[in-house]
Amino acid sequence: MINVKGITKYFGKKPVVDDVSISIGKGRITSIIGPNGAGKSTVLSMVTRLLSNDSGEVLVEGENILTQPSDALAKKISILKQSNHLQLKITVRQLIAFGRYPYSKGRLTEEDERVIDETIQYMELEEYEHSYINELSGGQRQRAYIGMTIAQDTEYIFLDEPLNNLDMKHSVQIMQILRRLVRERDKTIIIVIHDINFASCYSDDIVALKHGKVAISGTKDQVIKKEVLEEIYEMDMNIEVIGGQQICVYFDEKCTTANELSALQKVKVAQ
Repeated sequence: MINVKGITKYFGKKPVVDDVSISIGKGRITSIIGPNGAGKSTVLSMVTRLLSNDSGEVLVEGENILTQPSDALAKKISILKQSNHLQLKITVRQLIAFGRYPYSKGRLTEEDERVIDETIQYMELEEYEHSYINELSGGQRQRAYIGMTIAQDTEYIFLDEPLNNLDMKHSVQIMQILRRLVRERDKTIIIVIHDINFASCYSDDIVALKHGKVAISGTKDQVIKKEVLEEIYEMDMNIEVIGGQQICVYFDEKCTTANELSALQKVKVAQ
């Protein structure tokens, strides 16, 4: 389990994250949602030690992350930031091999090669393993980057807005992969995500931030409620149950047509 206790971050005199405390359960997907500027990515950066916190602490399995050696921490948590995307001309296999660095230090062993092969198969990238990253589509490229984090073989995987710039089909594919990682490999995944409906359909738990504070933290059924989301996003919302899932309809009533609701029904959800 990861326990975040009262972390705060100031940029200048203004707190962008203000006394945030959350608990992240193992073997679950936890989504962090909220309006722009709510502090979502800043929280993720502090929890993974990419950014120092001005107060509070983060405990991974009861140990403060600030006291853990970098090599040891890299075998416990992995993170894919939006800015992680490299501009190097490397192949999919070479990219995924970077995930083995905490173990190999750049000198791949037979075990490293086995993990890389297994990851390529798991991410269904065999066809592209010798292709250059910049030759791939957005969805294929994102699968390769997530493959890099999987190859790192950590229990906790942090992803910062992995659905950015992906169409609906590729977004669904990515979220299906994340659910498989939890179900088949017992991974714990923490994801910053903008789309409320993907959070609703694929998460176990949701943390909602607003103005740098925790607005609510709980199971998705506790968070995906009309009154809760209207307070967080300051706009009218309705919740429709479609295919057994709670779907947020946040269009103006005059603009929401039967066709739009029908389109929502067609979003494929895999549990």
